[in-house]
Amino acid sequence: MLWNNLQQTVELGWDFYLPVILFVGLIAMAVPVWASIGSAAILMLIMSGDLPLSLVGESLFAGIDAFALTAVPLFILTGDVLVRTGLSRKFLNVAEALTCWAKGGFGSATVLVCGMFAAISGSDAAGAAAVGRMTIDRLVESGYPRPYACALVAAGACTGILIPPSIAYIIIGLVLGISASTLFLAALIPGLAILVSILITNIVMNRIYAYEGGGLMTFGEWFANLRRALASDWYAFIVPGIIFYGIFSGRLTPTEAGATAVVVTIIMGFILGTLKLADFPAMLISSAKVNGIILPIIAFSAPLAEALAIMGVPQGFVTAVTSLTEDPYVLILLMIGILIAAGCVMETTPNIVILAPILKPLADNIGMNEIQFCIMMITALGVGFITPPLGLNLFVVSGITGESILKIAARAVPFVFFMLMVVLLIAYVPAISTSLLPDIYK
Repeated sequence: MLWNNLQQTVELGWDFYLPVILFVGLIAMAVPVWASIGSAAILMLIMSGDLPLSLVGESLFAGIDAFALTAVPLFILTGDVLVRTGLSRKFLNVAEALTCWAKGGFGSATVLVCGMFAAISGSDAAGAAAVGRMTIDRLVESGYPRPYACALVAAGACTGILIPPSIAYIIIGLVLGISASTLFLAALIPGLAILVSILITNIVMNRIYAYEGGGLMTFGEWFANLRRALASDWYAFIVPGIIFYGIFSGRLTPTEAGATAVVVTIIMGFILGTLKLADFPAMLISSAKVNGIILPIIAFSAPLAEALAIMGVPQGFVTAVTSLTEDPYVLILLMIGILIAAGCVMETTPNIVILAPILKPLADNIGMNEIQFCIMMITALGVGFITPPLGLNLFVVSGITGESILKIAARAVPFVFFMLMVVLLIAYVPAISTSLLPDIYK
């Protein structure tokens, strides 16, 4: 029904269908996403004739010629330096001291350290790999089944794009023309809500199956443990402190905060003796590889978005959907369904640059705040990181442990359920996303 309405609203021909078929076919053959998007965009432009091919090169460079994007490689590099200097283990020590009083304390500590890592790197895959290597074996020793331990890390690492600073919010801000700093502030409560939902899920599962014991200590013993951990590892929190204070006080842009975090983390690594000049080539190459995946996707998505806009697909989509129903609650559910389905089969960056311009007019049509829409979109896509068939975090933790993806995915179902509850709250309660913002954004 929806597809028929879209065809009636926009005259779609082979200049639309053939590029879409090409894109799906290339993705199915494991061709890199940027190449698949670029091939589909160029074929669409050739067949439609809507945009001269001579302007494609200009469109490619215009899509990534943005100061805000400079923050992306800086946060990626910060996360890499954090791991190589051993500062990430300091976070784990403090998180474990915070939760050691409770039953299932180390599982909760694992989730907390995922959130701490997210507050620096802005990347979910990096968090899954770094935290997974530190905690999965210890989780198994504590009594957790290995597939569940992997699922716990994969779910916790989803906060990488949900807790600011986040690469995903930088990209969607660039695509829709919204300040990344504003989105970071708006994402603070939703990101923490997702973190709490994962903590609650783990506590509930631990209560049901009694994976991990512990929690038998007095307040005095707990406070003494926490004080010792903070006394020895407090300096690790200098980096996230700089990022949060700099961005949320308005003294630093996200790019400046990222640059400052890189410099401070490197200096701390030299002072601690855990970082050497010989480590820099491998560290820079590793960060460049991650950045080299993100930026080409953004670049090649620009001409595709332009072609779709010229063909009237976003406007036609809004007309087609609203012809089925004008109930905003149903339309929001439809958007969430589309986003979760997309997050299951494709990474966040291409989903943002392709779907944001299509769904944003629909959100505007039902009166949804643009900030709320961005937070809802990124959070819904984040659920896709632990949802098969292509949940990215599932592949990361499977790769570092050798555990079956299907077994991990089965154990991740409770986390997906509780995270979806938070997505629905974000979608239907605007204050969750806008309560920290100035009145002009509400």
